[in-house]
Amino acid sequence: MLTAVTGQVLQQPSGAPAARVLLVDDELAVANGLSRLLVQAGHIVTTACGGREAIALIESATFDVIVSEIRMPNVDGLTLLRAIRGRDLDVPVVFLTGSPTLESAVEAIEHGAFRYLVKPVDGNELASVVERGAQLHRLALVRREAANQLPGKLIGDRAGLESRYGSAVEKLWIAMQPILSWRNRSVYAYESLLRTDEPTLRNPLDFIEAAERLGRTAELGRTIRQHIANQMAGAPDSVQMFVNLHPLDLVDEELCSGEGALTPFASRVVLEVTERAALEQVNGLGAGVIRLRELGYRIALDDLGAGYAGLSSFALLEPEIVKVDMSLIRGIHESPMKQKLFRSFTTLCKDLNTEIIAEGVEVAEERDCLTSLGGDLYQGYLFARPGRGFPSPVY
Repeated sequence: MLTAVTGQVLQQPSGAPAARVLLVDDELAVANGLSRLLVQAGHIVTTACGGREAIALIESATFDVIVSEIRMPNVDGLTLLRAIRGRDLDVPVVFLTGSPTLESAVEAIEHGAFRYLVKPVDGNELASVVERGAQLHRLALVRREAANQLPGKLIGDRAGLESRYGSAVEKLWIAMQPILSWRNRSVYAYESLLRTDEPTLRNPLDFIEAAERLGRTAELGRTIRQHIANQMAGAPDSVQMFVNLHPLDLVDEELCSGEGALTPFASRVVLEVTERAALEQVNGLGAGVIRLRELGYRIALDDLGAGYAGLSSFALLEPEIVKVDMSLIRGIHESPMKQKLFRSFTTLCKDLNTEIIAEGVEVAEERDCLTSLGGDLYQGYLFARPGRGFPSPVY
């Protein structure tokens, strides 16, 4: 009998709201085992025996996270996902499979899956993914509610947010984390990461969310890029800089012009775009990317293997560099299936003349396994944590 779960799940933090989870699997024993695990973690679980039953449930109920087997008879996981997106654009969908293949992983990503996990799934990993998905869903609901409110009803909230946002901008600083070539034992690049000492917006996602709510996304992007440009003077001449972008930054005239803060360093700058970005909704994206490349910038696609947008982002951007999401790197030395997927990504990128970076490398065993699979460029706590200045990695 196939065991669907390994390890013992930890309960979610006290006070965290229970997530409403729809669990879909055509094998009743597996569904019951996963259900017990998530209930133990403090969530409210509804089970569906197959995709057809799940579609009936989503017609009459709402959920914070949906966890589904991808391969099921009659109505499979991808068909279910299309039905879900017809009713709810925000709810994260986590796919599970006991027979992973590169093709099914690519399909899941292309169709907007939040995560793709391989059975037997670690209990703590599944609980963590569900909790993270629920947090993102709650954030999406709050954003929709705020967008639907009349401006007059948000005056008080906006005033407080403007005050906190202004403080965060004043206290903004840029952390750096090295990306290294293990083969050469050298720093390949640094990634610049948004930080602030404003206590209420320390989380970069909260900081960016505040800018979006206030209509200051472009302003924040320009401020960040100016800070990075100021630090570039102290960077080693041969080292590249990875700069994270909001999707709309790709068509910002400041970035795309010859007068932009980063333009003098364009040949050493890699513009990093997350795969979760809704790039299809950015007007003028193609022309903007062409202008950026003409200035000398290169493009990197972040979070490969874990995004909402999927590999359509790859086709839109044609990136010179991709970064494999840490969810595929964590524990790779103990997972033959993750090894198979990483090797396939490496082969694909080699065929496309695209460099590949493994993110989230935390232990030497992961590093050595990645190297044996053809990897070379790594980023993670094993080598250095993000910090002020330009931290030196430990080899």
